[in-house]
Amino acid sequence: MLVRNCAGGVVFHGDKVFLLMNEKGEWVLPKGAIKNGDLTAEVALKRVKEEGGVDAQIVSSAGNTSYEFFSVTRQKPVCNKITWYLMKASDPNYKISKDEDFQDGGFFDINDAMEKITYSQDKSLVNLCFKKYKELQ
Repeated sequence: MLVRNCAGGVVFHGDKVFLLMNEKGEWVLPKGAIKNGDLTAEVALKRVKEEGGVDAQIVSSAGNTSYEFFSVTRQKPVCNKITWYLMKASDPNYKISKDEDFQDGGFFDINDAMEKITYSQDKSLVNLCFKKYKELQ
C-alpha cells in the first residue's frame, strides 16, 4: 500500500466554511500531498490557495484523519494521512481551480455545509473546527 502524507485546511470566514466539489461530485475540503520535505503548514496554506483561490491564515492545528482507497491510475491501494489546520480567511473571495478538476465550491453557512459534505469524517472535522473557531473569536 502506498502511504501519502497530506495537509489541508478547514477555512472559515464569519460563520461560513469553505468547501470544494471534486470531479466525482463529492463535497470535500482543500488538501494535498506533502512533497520534497515541504512543511505541513505551508502545504495546507498552498493547497487552500491553489485549489480555492482563498487567502487564509492558520489559527491552530485541527487534528489528523486518514482514509484508504484503490487508485486506478496507480493500480494499488493508497492511504492518505492528512494533517489539518483550522484557518481564517480575511475576505470571502475565492476562485475555484478548474485545472485541479474542481467543479464548484465556495463559502457555505455551517448548516448548509454539513448537509453538503460527502464524508462523515469531514463532517466531524468541520463540526469540531467550527466549535473551536467560535471559542477563539
